[in-house]
Amino acid sequence: MKIENKITDAVVKALGELYNISPEGSAVQLQKTKKEFEGHLTLVVFPYLKASRKNPEATAKEIGEYLIKNEPAIASYNVIKGFLNLIIAPSSWVEQLNDINADDSYGLKKAGENSPLVMVEYSSPNTNKPLHLGHVRNNLLGYSISEILKANGMKVVKTNIVNDRGIHICKSMLAWQKWGNGVTPESSGKKGDHLIGDFYVLFDKKYKEELNDLQAKGMTKEEAETASVLMAEAREMLRKWEAGDKDVVSLWRTMNHWVYDGFDDTYKMMGVDFDKIYYESETYLEGKEKVIEGLEKGIMYRKEDGSVWADLTAEGLDHKLLLRSDGTSVYMTQDIGTAKLRFRDYPIDKMIYVVGNEQNYHFQVLSILLDKLGFSWGKSLVHFSYGMVELPNGKMKSREGTVVDADDLMDEMIKTARETSAELGKLDDCSEEEAAGIARMVGLGALKYFILKVDPRKNMLFDPQESIDFNGNTGPFIQYTHARICSVLRKAADSGITLPSKASEEINLSDKEISLVQHLADYAAIVSDAGSQYSPALIANYIYDLVKEYNQFYHDFSILREENEEIRNFRLLLSRNVAKIVKSGMKLLGIEVPDRM
Repeated sequence: MKIENKITDAVVKALGELYNISPEGSAVQLQKTKKEFEGHLTLVVFPYLKASRKNPEATAKEIGEYLIKNEPAIASYNVIKGFLNLIIAPSSWVEQLNDINADDSYGLKKAGENSPLVMVEYSSPNTNKPLHLGHVRNNLLGYSISEILKANGMKVVKTNIVNDRGIHICKSMLAWQKWGNGVTPESSGKKGDHLIGDFYVLFDKKYKEELNDLQAKGMTKEEAETASVLMAEAREMLRKWEAGDKDVVSLWRTMNHWVYDGFDDTYKMMGVDFDKIYYESETYLEGKEKVIEGLEKGIMYRKEDGSVWADLTAEGLDHKLLLRSDGTSVYMTQDIGTAKLRFRDYPIDKMIYVVGNEQNYHFQVLSILLDKLGFSWGKSLVHFSYGMVELPNGKMKSREGTVVDADDLMDEMIKTARETSAELGKLDDCSEEEAAGIARMVGLGALKYFILKVDPRKNMLFDPQESIDFNGNTGPFIQYTHARICSVLRKAADSGITLPSKASEEINLSDKEISLVQHLADYAAIVSDAGSQYSPALIANYIYDLVKEYNQFYHDFSILREENEEIRNFRLLLSRNVAKIVKSGMKLLGIEVPDRM
C-alpha cells in the first residue's frame, strides 16, 4: 500500500476520533514536505479548525500525537503554524520499495470490460507532400497521449484521417503530368511522398512565374490570379476527379499510393502506428449526406444561392458554411462525415483530436454541430490543441520547399547521435550492429524527448544540437542513466550477487535514498495526472527529475562496494526499480532505452 494512502487512512481515523468528523480520503490535503523543513509528508490542518475549536498549532499537534500512537509508519512530527510535517519511519520506505519491486507494471492500469473507449486522431497528413517537423510533433503527441490513456486503464483506438482530395492534391498531379516525364519512385530512387512533394513545390514555382509574366503585361495581382491558365487547369482536374473521370481518378490512385508507401516508412521509423486509417475521399460524401439530413431536420438552412449553412449565433458564434452553392463540401463537412463513419465502426465514449492551435475555432464549431446531429460524444469531444514547432532559422513553408522533412530530420538525428556517442566513447565496446542500434535509439530518443518534454500547448523551438546533449534535460541523458544502471546490475550478477525479492526493513536509510523511493512511489500519480491533463510533458519531466536524483545518489553512495550486505541489496533493488520506472515512463513517450552504452 502506498505510504500516502496509509497516512491518509490514519488521518481520517484521527479526525473521526478526535473531532467526530469523517471527511473523504480525497479531502485530506497531504503534500510533499518543502525542502527547507524536516519531514516527508505535510498535512494541512486549516480545514479542521472549525471542528477542533483550537488554533492551527494546537490542532496540528493534537493530530500529530494521535498519529504517533496509532500509525507505526510515522516516526515523528513537527508543526509549522497550520502545517503538520510528518517524518516517515525508514522501515516504511523499505516496505514501499518492496511493494514497487513486486509489481512489474507499477503505476499502470489495465483496461477492463467496462473501460471507456477513447479514440485519438493524429497525423492527418496531406498526400501532396512528405511529413515534416510539424507532423513530427503531432504524431509524437498523438501516439504518447494514446499510450498514456492506455496506462490509465482506458481502451484506445488510434486513428488517422488522410487528406487525399482537393485542389492541393491536383496541383501535384498536374505538375507531374506536365513536367514529370513519367518519373516514378522506382525510376528516381526517391520515396514516393518526397517525389510528389517535389511536384507540389514545382507547381507553385511555375504558378508564380505565370503570375509574374501576367503582371509584367500590366495586370494586377488579382487579375493575374483570375487569368492563370495553370490554376484553371488544376481546378478543372479537381472537377473531373469529383465527376469520376477515369483517367484522372486512375492517376490520383497511382500517385496517392506512392505517397502512402512513403508515409508507412516514415511512421515505422518514427515508431508510431494506427488502428484505423480513414480517407477524406471516402468520408466527404458521408458528410454531405449528414448535412442534408440536418437540413431536413431544420438544424441547418439553405440560402438562395443553394449553399447550406448552420446558424450558431445562439452559441455565441456566427453562421458556418457546410456546403457551397455548387454542392461541394468544406473541411467541416468532411469532419462530420468522418465522425459518422467512426461512430459506426466503434462505440466511442470520447473523441480526442490532436490538431494544432490554429484550428481552435474549427473544433469549437465541430463539437456543437456533432452534438446537434445526435453524436453522444460530440459535446465532450476534446481538441488537443498544441503549439507550433519552429527551427532556429524560422518558420517552414511547404509550397516554397523550405520545410524540414521528417525523414531527413530523423536521419540527421541518428547520424549526429552516432558521431556524438563515438566521440564520448560510449560505443567503444559495441559491435557495428549494436552501435547502429544505439545510434538509432539515441537519435530518435533525443528528438522525441526534446519535443515531448515541452508543455504541448506552447509553441516551441526545436534545436537538434541541444536535444542530443548527454547532459541536462535530454533523452540521451536519461537513456545513458538507464544503461548505467543496467551495467551495475550486470556487474552484480557477474559477481555472484543474487538479489532478494525483498529488502530488509531493519536498515537505516539516508535522506537521498528515502527521496528516491518517494520519487518512485509518485509514478502512479504522475501517470494519472498525465492522463487527465493529456500531457506527455508531465511524464518526461518526472523521469528527468528521477534520473537526476539517481545520478546524485550514484555519485555519493557505494553500491557494489558497500560492505553491509543488506544495505547493498537495498541499493541494488532501488537501482533496478529506478531503471524499471525509467523504461516504463519512456515507453509511454514512445522512446526506447538501451541496456548498454
